[in-house]
Amino acid sequence: MLDLQPRSSVPLVTQIVEGYRRLIESRALRPGTKVSSVRQFAAAHEVSVFTVVEAYDRLVAQGWLVSRPHQGFFVRQRLPQAQDGAAERPGSGFDGMWYMRKIFEHRDLRMKPGCGWLPGDWLFEDGMRRALRQLATEPIDITGYGHPKGYTELRRLLCTQLAEQEITVPPEQLLLTQGSSQALDLAARRLVRAGDAVLVDEPGYSNLMFMLRLQGARLIGVPRTPTGWDLATLQSLIQEHRPRVFFTQPRLQSPTGSIAPLAQLHRLLQLAEAHDITLVENDIYAELDPEPRASLASLDQLQRVVHIGSFSKTISPNLRVGWLAANPDLIEDLGQLKMVSGLTSSELNERLVYGALTDSRWRKHLKSLRERLAVAQQRVAQRLTDIGFELFAEPGCGLYLWARHPDISDSGELSNRAAAEGIMLGPGHLFMPELAPSPWLRFNVTFCSDEKLFAFLEAQRRGI
Repeated sequence: MLDLQPRSSVPLVTQIVEGYRRLIESRALRPGTKVSSVRQFAAAHEVSVFTVVEAYDRLVAQGWLVSRPHQGFFVRQRLPQAQDGAAERPGSGFDGMWYMRKIFEHRDLRMKPGCGWLPGDWLFEDGMRRALRQLATEPIDITGYGHPKGYTELRRLLCTQLAEQEITVPPEQLLLTQGSSQALDLAARRLVRAGDAVLVDEPGYSNLMFMLRLQGARLIGVPRTPTGWDLATLQSLIQEHRPRVFFTQPRLQSPTGSIAPLAQLHRLLQLAEAHDITLVENDIYAELDPEPRASLASLDQLQRVVHIGSFSKTISPNLRVGWLAANPDLIEDLGQLKMVSGLTSSELNERLVYGALTDSRWRKHLKSLRERLAVAQQRVAQRLTDIGFELFAEPGCGLYLWARHPDISDSGELSNRAAAEGIMLGPGHLFMPELAPSPWLRFNVTFCSDEKLFAFLEAQRRGI
């Protein structure tokens, strides 16, 4: 049905998207029609599965197709015009979890410079082993579900650690969660209704944007700069869209690695106060930062800030232990949502985290981790610039570098070719509110030690 031109200068993904769009607009494909599966399309047109996946998800995000779990993709019923004059918002039915499962979490690829986790030998493995041995000697009640807000001793320890960051919070205002993803999901379900305008960083945290699309939110991107946010644009967006929530990452932001300075934090809080906006601060990389910096939560003391953290980047992502802190009324609502959706979180995992955090070698591990990250940041930044990449920012710490090459216009197409070579890249469109094509790539510096990665990038740049 589609005539693809592999030799055309137009990327195959774009050809597929535009081809389907024309067929749907001309009514050759009518609403409700099931289209070819990803594998069927790939086989019929002799293209990569990765290419088809990217094209289909762009079509879903733009509102042309809808994904139905275990059934496939169907032509979406597109409303001609809503009564208020606005067309149906694209992306309200985006199946983000399906997308991540198929593409973003391809752990079988031998090189993973686009991933979002640390290598096993960078984590606190020895501390975990000691915590496991200690836990095996302690009496454990396996008959109950644990405290609704999570293991009390871990919450008390977190309060002490947050006090060091000048965030004063009692244990009752802390909620332990199944990783930061559940914390973000709880905040989204409590604060966002379908159709709401929600501010997010652009580019921003991809997992969060998948969640918000599933929630039916209208994502409004706030341009990220190497030193925080474009505040003038942010103020205009607030006045135009009147959002009630801004989900953001001031420190070591994913994917750019940028850090918002103190003056910007103050200005953002002023805007939030003036326009009654709740700020959800995703601070999961705080422990990777060697510098003591203010956070939105430390300046606001949780009046209108929801503060989220995690232990996935420093202890173990497999334990799935995260947390959030909020004002007393909101934390009770979030605790109720947690219980309704999945009862309590795992006390066993929370006790393991507590054991790791109270291990005598914990602070030494953090110091070593930050030092290794600084070295990796410098080395990878140099290698990328050596082959002509432009860096968005050079934080010198944290996991990520955000980079592009003037000779590479679509990082999605590049990522498809990389996957065929066993390399998982982090294409820029994953981090955009509308999944728009982008030349940018996210590099995890801890997975960029293999020179074959840079040889591949250089070859692609030169068109070899």
